[in-house]
Amino acid sequence: MANIKSQIKRNKQSAIARERNKAVKSEVRTRTKNAVAAVGTEDEQTTLRAAIKRIDKAAAKGVIHKNQAANKKSGLMHRIASLRNDA
Repeated sequence: MANIKSQIKRNKQSAIARERNKAVKSEVRTRTKNAVAAVGTEDEQTTLRAAIKRIDKAAAKGVIHKNQAANKKSGLMHRIASLRNDA
């Protein structure tokens, strides 16, 4: 356990940020799953837009790196395109 006042504060801030980041990453995964599940329905476009918006927002807030956001969006689009082709 830290004895220095500034380190105690930093530990508290890190814990709060970790919880917030965990929630954001979880939401990104959920929105991605929903977008993949909605392929072929009338909600396809709205769920895809919501997923991409959440990925971009996570990158803007610094939760994930901008390159990781680009990779996630690209992978999502590839996955949806392959599901469309299979159907």
